[in-house]
Amino acid sequence: MRKNAGDIYEQHALGVYRYLYSLCGDADTAEELTQETFCQAIKGMSSYRGESSPLVWLCAIAKRLWFKELERMRRNLPLDEEDAAHLPAPDDVEQTVCEKEKRSILYSAMQALDGDTREVIRLRLVGEFSFREIGELLGRSEVWARVRFYRGKEELTKIIGGDRYE
Repeated sequence: MRKNAGDIYEQHALGVYRYLYSLCGDADTAEELTQETFCQAIKGMSSYRGESSPLVWLCAIAKRLWFKELERMRRNLPLDEEDAAHLPAPDDVEQTVCEKEKRSILYSAMQALDGDTREVIRLRLVGEFSFREIGELLGRSEVWARVRFYRGKEELTKIIGGDRYE
């Protein structure tokens, strides 16, 4: 990478953030890990060999950091009842329960998909990546990503049972 760190950040920060958000689903965590990704990238700039696009290289760093964060979170103790009592209640309980149920059904259905298809769907829907970007991130072609996505959607529709949740 011959550009300066500021240019690299300007060009790729949003892509790295979207990728991390698609992994963790939490804006604050994604933001923190995005910053850490660029810190690690600056430190390891000499290790970038140019074999992949800068975004793919940065997302590989981001993914490693996410796995470290998952390990750190696993070591923390679960929330006890006293702490849970202080959490705010949702405004519309019925809507919240319905949304959780739909997410749970979708999540369960996605577990039946193979890993590549699951990741393509997650990157497309949660990360809002283009098929070209997904192909780059996963070391495949844009067409491969597009086909995986549409076949995955068809499979999810069969698993869930038609257009019931559209």
